[in-house]
Order: sequence, then C-alpha cells, then structure tokens
Amino acid sequence: MLKKSLIAFAVSGLLIAPAHAEVQINGFASIKAGMTLDSDDELYGYTNDLDFKNESLMALQVRSDLGEKLSVTAQLMGRGSNDFDIGFEWAFITYQLNDNTMINAGRLRGPFYKYSEYKDVGYAYDWSRVPRSVYGLGFDNIEGISVYRTDIIAGFDSTLIAMYGGYDGTTGLGDGQLDGFFGASWELSRDWYNFRIAYYNADASLTFANQDANNLLGALNANGFAALAEEIDFDKDKGTFFGIGAGIDRENLVIVAEYNRTEVDNTLFANRENYFISVAYRLGSITPYISHEWERHDSKPEIYQPYQNLASTPLAPLYFGAVATVESQAKEADTLNIGLRYDFHSSAAFKLQYTSQKNKLLDTRVGLLVAGVDLVF
Repeated sequence: MLKKSLIAFAVSGLLIAPAHAEVQINGFASIKAGMTLDSDDELYGYTNDLDFKNESLMALQVRSDLGEKLSVTAQLMGRGSNDFDIGFEWAFITYQLNDNTMINAGRLRGPFYKYSEYKDVGYAYDWSRVPRSVYGLGFDNIEGISVYRTDIIAGFDSTLIAMYGGYDGTTGLGDGQLDGFFGASWELSRDWYNFRIAYYNADASLTFANQDANNLLGALNANGFAALAEEIDFDKDKGTFFGIGAGIDRENLVIVAEYNRTEVDNTLFANRENYFISVAYRLGSITPYISHEWERHDSKPEIYQPYQNLASTPLAPLYFGAVATVESQAKEADTLNIGLRYDFHSSAAFKLQYTSQKNKLLDTRVGLLVAGVDLVF
C-alpha cells in the first residue's frame, strides 16, 4: 500500500502540473554488444552468441518545478533485457526545506553505493558497467522517504542521505519484501579525494523462485523439522548492509574503491563480502582503466550440521536437500576488467571492456568482451 500510494502521488504531480510549471526533460542510453569467448560459457546474461540487447537501455527523466519549493521527478526506462518494455524506475516528489535540506518521497534509488544514483547512466563512469561483484543486492529502489542534507564540515563537502521505507518486488532469490527499511549514507569530499560510509537494515521476507527450495520447506515442516525450515526460510528476518568507499581524482589519475558486507540473520542467505578497486588514467579523450573485483559468500553449514544423524535414515533426502540448498549460496570469485573509454563526442563515449572472472569454488574461468556507446541527451 505504501509503495502504490507514494508512486501514485509522485506521478499525479506530473499529470496535474500547472501550465506555467517549468519542465526539464533529460535522457541517457547505452547501446552495447557482447559475447563470452568460449562456448557454453555465460556471464552477466551474455553467452557465446553475440548479443545486442542484454545491457542496452534507454531512459527519459522528467522533472517539473511546481513552485513554492515543490518539484516532482519521474524516470522512465526500457531495458533490452526486458524487450525494452517501459517502466517507472523513479517517481518521487521533492520539497526543498532550505538551501541545504530537501525531502523526497516516492520510489527512490537506494543510496547503497557511490554510483547508486548513476548506476544505469553508463556515461557517468569509465567502465562498461558498474562492478557487479559489489553492486549486487538484487534490487535498486526503495519506496519511502529520504532526507538529503548538504553542509561544509571542517573544510569537507558533506552529503548525508537518511532513508526510511520498504521494498516489494523481485530479488536475486525470488519475490522479496523489506519492511522497516532504515539507514543512512554519508559522503565527505575535499579537493581531489572523498570518503563515504553507508548502513541500512530491514526485516526481510522472501518466496523462493526455486520451486525445489519451496518444496523442501514444505517437506521439512510436514515431517516435524519446522526449526530447520525456519533457519532456511526468510520471514521478517533482520538484514543489514554496511559499505565504505573512497576515491581519488587528481589531475589525470582516478582511483575508486568500495567494500560492502551484507547479512540476513536466521536464513540461508550467505554472509557476503565484496570489494573492488579501479585505476584509470586520462590521456586526453582516451581513458584506459583496469579494475579488480572480489566477492566471497560464506554459506552457513551450522544450519544443517545439527541434523547430520538424518543422513543414514529414511529421511536422508531431506537432510541432503537442506545441505544442497544452503550450500547453493556459497560463492568465491575474482574478476579482472581491462578497458578503454573514448570520448568521441561531448555527450557520448565509446567503451571496450574485457572481463575475466574466475570461480574459485568450481575452478572455472569465463571471458567476456563487450563494446558499446554510452550517451546522455
């Protein structure tokens, strides 16, 4: 209900804007083609067949100033991975309390990461895509309210964003819901360097997309193992996100690094730690770069270990099903990206990026090559 009412309120502001309201329309797009380098390999939605849709997108952002410190913003986006079906990515109203503080309400981008707000605007960063290992919560937006505050503190430009709300939609594991989402991010910048920190928590619920997992939960409950099912399932369990980051942009050198940790108590959700570091050097209109990503998702064997005695009984399929389901969340991977950005136009950049990802648990490596154009208008 909160989600629908806030978005409806934001969109209605656009529809009933007075004739004299100032309306600004901006847009951005990414046209990309890519493929993995070996047959049967798959990475980030690409396969060995050349694909022009997977990461391509186009968006329009409309902002209307309604006067008296009130404005409304909506962003419409079509993604190639979704056959370019148009949907509202953002839809919110803004009230400017004063020169330093504003309040937003509606569908907002969750400020988990340094590039959260510009995650889809490829022109805003050098890479072909934001680092997937770090930017990988499985959702981006929150329906709720945020307070945005800017100050100067001890010579640093300070940006503080506090947010409260919820989420109801798809995640990497299935249809999820976050209740009581609350937290803040804070960024300090000065001259050629910056730092940021973020912390958010919420109560997480989930219906698994994997039907085998749902069948397992049903069988555990039916056979008297409700406690084990509860340790696997998501039912208003506390989830936390913590992230830190830093950046250097001095003369031609650009260095960016981020680290985050995500946990959901009393569920099979693996304890996730991820980081990346990127180095780029501007040579006029050409910017070569290299980045390294690392992700480690530690599974929770403590969930099924107390039930090891079932392995030699007729209920062994339940035990081994629990083991497989819990361990399916484990992951450890290193990713190397090497790329080039060429600003051939004041509003457009051509990018070429090679990505090599090694799955340490499976001892496999996948190579991916992507080329494309990011532009703003």
